[in-house]
Amino acid sequence: MSLSFMTDKVALTVNGRVATLEMNRPEALNAMDVDMIRGLVGKLKELSESDAIDIVVLTGKGRAFSAGGDIKTMLSNMNEKDFFPVMDCISELIITLYSLSKLTISVVSGAAAGLGFSLALATDYIIADKSSKLAMNFIGIGLIPDGGAHFFLEKRLGETKAKQVIWDGKVMTAEEALAIGLIQEVADGDLQEAVHKRITDWLNRPVQAMIKTKKILAEKNRPQLLKILELEKFGQQKMRETVDHKEGIKAFLEKRRPNFTGK
Repeated sequence: MSLSFMTDKVALTVNGRVATLEMNRPEALNAMDVDMIRGLVGKLKELSESDAIDIVVLTGKGRAFSAGGDIKTMLSNMNEKDFFPVMDCISELIITLYSLSKLTISVVSGAAAGLGFSLALATDYIIADKSSKLAMNFIGIGLIPDGGAHFFLEKRLGETKAKQVIWDGKVMTAEEALAIGLIQEVADGDLQEAVHKRITDWLNRPVQAMIKTKKILAEKNRPQLLKILELEKFGQQKMRETVDHKEGIKAFLEKRRPNFTGK
């Protein structure tokens, strides 16, 4: 894809050796549509070519990190021909972020849900505000996690706990997510102060050695992540055809509990 793709749904600022990528759809709680996803990919690829940047901070403008995939896209009756390119955009974003030759931090305030949570998990370090809420909540509308979540959850939690988190789909507090190892830090006080402290610590370390360790592990794990993203793409298409998914969406719109039948 072109590195020149432009969108106001992603804002990039640079301060010395630190770049901050901000998702900029505050009115939609930074729900991720195709333009935002493509914008993030383009900016990440630009940053990957800059020797001046060592740390990339990912954040969301307003009241949320990201509420997940854009609901209009989720609710649309797009066919397989339209659906797969969207999933391919998501896969490109996740593999680009995971493999980036920079240290990456997700700064979570408000909600990080669904695809938004998958995005955060693709970074090296997650720091969350004490009042934030994190949820791998695809199951609530009869879907499976995407954005490589099966890979990241299994890496962080192990297979058994990963399945439990996916199947429960519950909203977790930052402290609950920290306790099971899903995130690395809960800000004790002001979130921005905690982020500044983490960045300052990293900038005073031999960052290139840290990045080389990241790249070795990323290269080792890349084939598995690519396979998971492929399995999620085809698996999600199958789930979109189920009776339970249609009931999940209907219940969501009608603001009631879904009546799942396992079909």
